[in-house]
Amino acid sequence: MPISDAFAARLEPLLGDLVAAYGTPFHVYDAAGIADTYRAMTDAFAGEPFRQYFAVKALPNPHVLALLLAEGSGLDCASPVELELAAGLGAGPGDTVFTSNNTTRAEFELALKTGSLITFDDRTALDRTDPLPETVAFRVSPHGLAAGSRLMGDAQATKFGVPVDQLADAYRQAKARGARRFGIHGMTCANELDVDRAARAATDVVELGARIAEEVGIELDYVNVGGGLGIPYRPGDRPVDFRRYAEAVLAARRAAFPRSAPRILMECGRYVTGPHGVLVTTVVNRCGKGREIVGVDASMSALMRPGFYGAYHHVTLPFAHGRAQAPYDVVGSLCENMDKFAIDRPLPDPREGDILLVHDTGAHGLAMGFTYNGRLRPAELLLTREGDVVEIRRAETYDDYVATVPDRPGPVLPAARHA
Repeated sequence: MPISDAFAARLEPLLGDLVAAYGTPFHVYDAAGIADTYRAMTDAFAGEPFRQYFAVKALPNPHVLALLLAEGSGLDCASPVELELAAGLGAGPGDTVFTSNNTTRAEFELALKTGSLITFDDRTALDRTDPLPETVAFRVSPHGLAAGSRLMGDAQATKFGVPVDQLADAYRQAKARGARRFGIHGMTCANELDVDRAARAATDVVELGARIAEEVGIELDYVNVGGGLGIPYRPGDRPVDFRRYAEAVLAARRAAFPRSAPRILMECGRYVTGPHGVLVTTVVNRCGKGREIVGVDASMSALMRPGFYGAYHHVTLPFAHGRAQAPYDVVGSLCENMDKFAIDRPLPDPREGDILLVHDTGAHGLAMGFTYNGRLRPAELLLTREGDVVEIRRAETYDDYVATVPDRPGPVLPAARHA
């Protein structure tokens, strides 16, 4: 849906001069909106043992991550590079969780070295880790309401987590190896806007954790209910009532753990930054080819969700007020017909040179970008709380595109192999 009134009120007066001076395309993020969303999450759990770990995959820009760390957030990492990003920003032991799948021994060793809370995605991963981390946690396969997610799959089709019927044995195995502290992790939902469904899915993990703890004879230090809370991409969508969600999760914990209070952890990414970003691009072409086409100077390399998932992103022309509306396809320049930001979208008559905004790109936007066709990834800018616009990632160049190509190809096998 359209960016918040507060973001729009501070950004739109700058847009004309910003585009004239800097050029397009670029993503711009709202620092105030990101920080305020994080603060609202922590306020909803005030007085309770809780921590939110931002999912780095959503927006892996060091300046945004540093902003969140300064606010008290942890970071949720899923790869060595993400762990290195966090460490480089000063994240210490306990400030990161490492939740990955099909993970190598070397990756686990790096996670151990950084002091991350490690989530084991399968029992074989436990076998490959020695020594064990201080706290052992397993991710449970999607079950209950979580099993209905199209993005995660059900327990028979997912690649994630330990099946519910194997979970108790996994904890017994860890206990037999000497583990004394435990957690549990559940992938509860994906882009979920129904607060009752989201809360019920989180409750499933809380209740399962209590049942497993009693069956195995262990205590849980924490229950990680994952992320997956959605944002209102479409006009008319209602945002998640996070305070109501928090109250439901805490009520579930009190009921399931009457004699203890394991910490509640979350790993939201999209919910924290998604609404606080916009892709700014320029109309470069208008034509008719059976459909009315609006060509812009951004492509799927800047935002692939619409082409990849058929995902909806709101599109506006902020300086086209009063023009007649008609349906248009908004497209990029890739040699792929799926390179479209919007299909059959009602818009005021677009003209070459118009600024066009694609909304809600603060998560899974540039992070999912690629360089097919040599269409390189654009810059990232940050609108500060004070009203300044700063560059936090420059646009890629040809030199970046060929930076990993050696001037002279070198051998990768010893000469003796060819004797």
